[in-house]
Amino acid sequence: MFLKFIKEIIFFFMTVLGMLGNISVSVNYMITWWGGPEKKPIHLILIHLAFANFLILFSNGVPNIVVTLDLRNFLDDIVCKILINLQRVARGVSICTSSLLTVVQAIIISPRASGWRRLRPQSAWHILPFFSFFWILNALISVNLIHSITSVSLNISQFKSEDNYCYFMQESQKTKWIVLSLMVLRDAVFQGAMGAASGYMVLLHKHHQHVLYLQNSKLLYRTPPELRAAQSVLLLMLCFVFFYWTDCAFSLIISIYLANKSVMGNIQKFLVLGYATFSPIVLIQRDGLLPECWHAQWEKLGKYLSNFSIR
Repeated sequence: MFLKFIKEIIFFFMTVLGMLGNISVSVNYMITWWGGPEKKPIHLILIHLAFANFLILFSNGVPNIVVTLDLRNFLDDIVCKILINLQRVARGVSICTSSLLTVVQAIIISPRASGWRRLRPQSAWHILPFFSFFWILNALISVNLIHSITSVSLNISQFKSEDNYCYFMQESQKTKWIVLSLMVLRDAVFQGAMGAASGYMVLLHKHHQHVLYLQNSKLLYRTPPELRAAQSVLLLMLCFVFFYWTDCAFSLIISIYLANKSVMGNIQKFLVLGYATFSPIVLIQRDGLLPECWHAQWEKLGKYLSNFSIR
């Protein structure tokens, strides 16, 4: 009982921390987006990534709170289908958006003479069709959950999830293999693009550092804004790779060697929530997002008050 209480506290803390962090990132980048002279595609992608991560935490956090408060009747068949679908779709969208973020950032810092430079988005609004594609793609991949998920309140004799609020009913082997193949193909394509773009950024980053060091060897060395942005994206991708591949490796090893499925479910859940929880912390810490934003808003408020007093 005590261990279960500690587990619930940890997941609750992660959910609240991650949701607040993603809301902060979204709000601050929205302020930068609307208040800045230039609409940067990276800011729009980060807003979308924070939104997808928020949905992951929300769809996982609400059922946990309901189960903890013993309000399982709230989770009827329709709510179960919505929440479980939202979990899978939002996680897939997060993977796709992370890949897009890495690729676009690599294109932005690529040399002007490079052919990749011609792929640079001319406007931030050119990014929006990618978002629609990500949601449609992942919704199609997860469409089988509409039929395989039902509420625990229906008392159907099937396999229950580890959270004990929704049933995962048995599916045909054909359906399982089709869905699994589509998920593996999606992850392979987008993570392959993410890995190639990350490697390209590392090479460009080293080249830029070497050139800037030669040019400023006797001056105070400062990293340009575009390189700081590239560093933040690379840290974000390292965070993603750690949680994603640890989840995959751990799930494979545990499913083969460990009989206690509840332990596996809890650790998997931590890994699933890990990227959504800690990615906004990486952005806030690396970019100094909150101090810069509040400093800019304080300056605007000061100018407004000074102009008002003069009138």
